[in-house]
Amino acid sequence: MDKNKNYLLLKKLSQNLGIDLFGVADVTSVKEGFALPEKLSEKFNQAISFGLRLSRGILEEIEATPTKLYFHHYRSVNAFLDQAALRIANFIEKKGYLALPIPASQIIDWQTQKAHLSHKKIGYLAGLGWLGRNNLLVNKDLGSQFRLASILTDMPLVIDKPKNQDCGKCKLCIEICPVEAIKESGEDFEHIKCFEKLKEFQKQRLVDQFICGVCVKICKGGKRAC
Repeated sequence: MDKNKNYLLLKKLSQNLGIDLFGVADVTSVKEGFALPEKLSEKFNQAISFGLRLSRGILEEIEATPTKLYFHHYRSVNAFLDQAALRIANFIEKKGYLALPIPASQIIDWQTQKAHLSHKKIGYLAGLGWLGRNNLLVNKDLGSQFRLASILTDMPLVIDKPKNQDCGKCKLCIEICPVEAIKESGEDFEHIKCFEKLKEFQKQRLVDQFICGVCVKICKGGKRAC
C-alpha cells in the first residue's frame, strides 16, 4: 500500500471509532525528548496524533475551580483515547508494521509534568493546531477543548505539516487564569505557578488528579472565541 492509502485507511478507522482530530507528524525533531529507551524510540520517525473533543456542557459547569463532573469526564475521555489507540495500533500491526500507543495521560514525573512524550508537540507537528498562550494545543475549531493521544509507528504514511496560526488578539485565558500563570507569550507560561494551583485543588479534594480546566473552558476556538 502507498502512504496516501495507509493514511486514509487510518483516518477513516479513527473517525469510525469516534475520533474528532487526526494527523501524522514527523517526530525526528522531538525524539530526544522522549522518555523511552533509545533502542525503542529509534525505530520510529513518525507519530499519529488524534484527539477527542470534551463536552461543552461539562466545561460550562467550571467557574474558578475544577469540578467532580469534569474530573470524571477527563478520565473517561482519556480511557476512550487509550482504547482507540489500542484499536488503531492493533490494526497497524496486523498490516505488518510496528505501532507503539502512548497513553493519553500517564505522567512519569509530576513535578516537571513529564510524560513519555508531549502529545501537544506531536499534535502541533501533525497540524492539529498551534501552541497557545495557555500552554495547550489550540485547534481552530475546538480551541483547547479536546484531549490527545499518540501512536508511534513505522507504517508508511503521508506526513502533515504544522499550521502557521496563533491566538491572535484573543487573551481570554490570561484574564481567567486563577494564578496569572498565562502571559502574552506562551514561552513565558509559568509552569510552577500552575502546578502549585493544581496541587491546591487536589488538597481541597475537588479532584483526585492534578487538573484544572479553567483555561480549557474559555478557549473555544476561532469560531466561538473573542
